[in-house]
Amino acid sequence: MSSTLVISIMVILIVILLFVGAPVKPMRFIGQSMIKLGIGILLLFFFNVIGGSFGLHIPINIFTVIITGFLGLFGMASLTAIHLFIIG
Repeated sequence: MSSTLVISIMVILIVILLFVGAPVKPMRFIGQSMIKLGIGILLLFFFNVIGGSFGLHIPINIFTVIITGFLGLFGMASLTAIHLFIIG
C-alpha cells in the first residue's frame, strides 16, 4: 500500500467520524491506552539513557512498552529485575 492511499483513507475516516460522531466509551479507552503506551515509551527511553552508564538496558518493544505503560514504575522495576537476575 502506498503512503498516499493510507493517508487518504485516514482522512476519509476522520471526516466520517466528524459528521457521524464517534462512540464515546471506546474512544476514551483507546485514548487513555495510547497515552499510557506513550508514557511507557518515554519511561523506557529515559531509563535506557540513565541506565546505560550502569550497564542496564531494557529493549523498547511492544511487550516491554505495554508492561511499563500499564504497570508504571512497578513494571519497569520488574523488567529490571528480570534483566538482572534471570537474563544477566
